[in-house]
Amino acid sequence: MPSALPDGAPAPTDGSLPESALRHLGLDTFGVYVHVPFCRVRCGYCDFNTYTLTELGVPGASLREYSDTALRELDLAVEVLGEDAPAVDTIFFGGGTPTMLDPKDLGRIVQGIGERFGLAGDLEITTEANPDSVSAKDLEVLSESGFTRVSFGMQSAVPHVLRTLERTHDPARLPDVTRAARAVDLDYSLDLIYGTPGESLEDWKVSLETAISLEPQHLSAYALTVEEGTKLAAQVRRGEVPSPEDDDEAAKYELADATLHAAGYDWYEISNWATSDTKRCRHNEGYWREGDWWGVGPGAHSHVGGVRWWNVKHPSAYASRINGGLSPAAAREVLTAEQRYDERVMLGIRLVDGLPIDELDDAGGRAVAQLIADGLVEGDRALLEEHLVLTLRGRLLADTVVARLLGL
Repeated sequence: MPSALPDGAPAPTDGSLPESALRHLGLDTFGVYVHVPFCRVRCGYCDFNTYTLTELGVPGASLREYSDTALRELDLAVEVLGEDAPAVDTIFFGGGTPTMLDPKDLGRIVQGIGERFGLAGDLEITTEANPDSVSAKDLEVLSESGFTRVSFGMQSAVPHVLRTLERTHDPARLPDVTRAARAVDLDYSLDLIYGTPGESLEDWKVSLETAISLEPQHLSAYALTVEEGTKLAAQVRRGEVPSPEDDDEAAKYELADATLHAAGYDWYEISNWATSDTKRCRHNEGYWREGDWWGVGPGAHSHVGGVRWWNVKHPSAYASRINGGLSPAAAREVLTAEQRYDERVMLGIRLVDGLPIDELDDAGGRAVAQLIADGLVEGDRALLEEHLVLTLRGRLLADTVVARLLGL
């Protein structure tokens, strides 16, 4: 969740939504995202809305009080969504480092979500974690609280790459925490980053092979982006480290796709692979497929029925609004039909299921034939004319295809 908030129209102080949005509830998946903004240190590349403990401590925004503040926002969610709100299909704790909260507090929030909305039978509950931020006992408590998945921020297995990223965890901890997760029947995902300045292709291969050896059910691999305002951006600007290169990142993506496929992982979104369809991250699929979700916490984004809103960014401002009985929403936008169409194209083309051609407008339909003629997509032409699926799935190629389909 990037720290910079977008522009938008003023959000109602009571958080109310248009009737048109509320009528959409129950027609799609419904998830809850909980943003936990705490980190021990801020990594040099990170642009997420995170704060070290020395920056906080205001009432309602401390580690000790945060779960109570989050539960009060969920009370608001019940008032806004009403009696017809569906049971929750997925819950995802992101950050920051959610496991800096006591695992019992994370469990209290899960319990609070269930008490307010009800929980679907096939519930998925995920938390992100740093390898150094959880113990075997923590994972046991999470499992007992209903968590089904944990996503470990591995990033790399190579010490000099981790130093450049300013990641503080010890990669030697990964076998311990993944073994502990297996012991309490938690699925686990590993998050990797490629394209770090100074990372060779061989370094990236070592990280991939190390990750595979830990036998995760799910893997994510993201290209490093240098975000303005970060320490890494300043280092690149001063010439202290080189900027990531598109060709290098493309080569590393292709290596990841080939290596993971050979190891039995199926690609289902440009940056995500799983051992089977049942091991995909269903919460993230809800984002990519226009599902509904309520985002809890400072800077968290929500979407219901074509209305998107985002909370105030700083934890102190967030807690102040919640404690004052006000919606924490900073602003919102009611998506137009054109905006929703653009998002369906941009997200749909990234998924293994592809993009149904009959969902494209006339210009997009004409672009499909040209994409095939230019060799940007491959496969059986009859199939492609019904369902556009990228078989060459590099990040830059996806951007090129989207631009063609949207006439950009």
